[in-house]
Amino acid sequence: MLLYTRLKNLVWNRLVHWLTYEPPDFQTPLTSFERMRYELRPGDIVLVEGRSKVADIIKSITQSMWTHSFLYIGRLHDVDDPSLRDRIQQHRHCSPDEQLIIEAFLGKGIIVSALSDYEGEHMRICRPRGITRHDSQAVIRYAIMELGLDYDMRQIMDLARFMFPYWFIPKRWRSSLFEHNTGKPTRTVCSTMIAEAFAHVRFPIIPVLHHDKHGRLKLIRRNSKLITPRDFDHSPYFDVIKYPVLDFDELGIYRKLPWDQTGVHCTDIGDCFYSDPAEIERLTPPQPTDSIHLDIVEPEVDNVIDAEINSEEDSNAGRRYRQ
Repeated sequence: MLLYTRLKNLVWNRLVHWLTYEPPDFQTPLTSFERMRYELRPGDIVLVEGRSKVADIIKSITQSMWTHSFLYIGRLHDVDDPSLRDRIQQHRHCSPDEQLIIEAFLGKGIIVSALSDYEGEHMRICRPRGITRHDSQAVIRYAIMELGLDYDMRQIMDLARFMFPYWFIPKRWRSSLFEHNTGKPTRTVCSTMIAEAFAHVRFPIIPVLHHDKHGRLKLIRRNSKLITPRDFDHSPYFDVIKYPVLDFDELGIYRKLPWDQTGVHCTDIGDCFYSDPAEIERLTPPQPTDSIHLDIVEPEVDNVIDAEINSEEDSNAGRRYRQ
């Protein structure tokens, strides 16, 4: 029995590593991590575009680029309750100025992590509109109390079964999405945990709207197990905060962006092609003289030699004039 348990754990750990491995990303992020760090407020939700195998599965299930979500709780001093700060310290030894998040991660469960772990990733901030500080702290409290729960991989599989558009796949049969447990759940996933935290303070995400027989509108809470990262992006009750590397603070500054003038079109890094020259001339506006330059353009060798010759001739002419 002990050998079977060890073998099962070994296979599971290898599978988790294969599913969660993030290949390196060689593309330059479109967003500024430094700007994001200063933009975040405790209680914000951050969406992440992952690159792992399990992220690809979630993309296929949800038809969305956002595969992961986590709750930003700020620094230790941003958590009002001292007992909650102690609970955070029990799960992670962190410095007072470290920015912290709570997330559900396959193979680790509900954990507290550093925001800096996601530097260089493509992310988006979703801010609950109009939430009070008291309720924001209540959301953070709920998430902190969930620390230590396991990740529910079965829920991901049942969600895939529920969302696949094929009639012959049983969507509800023995599905964990529609089970009602009277006790406290021991497993969850990232979006469900966050959805439950906001439902705790009756803050809507994607509620079901219903008119009763008297015509009065009622909001009905949606099943939290059906909430995915894209729902925070689509929710009308969350503001989307963007933080591009190049910001358009100045009116018309987009006209000064350093667009390439060679006519190269790219699908991705390393996947580029040249367009028809006539089409290039028609679609590409002339580059403004005061455009933004992100790199230093080295002069050509011939131009440097010509400049040195002209400079030497001017110097000789000056000496002849003084004589």
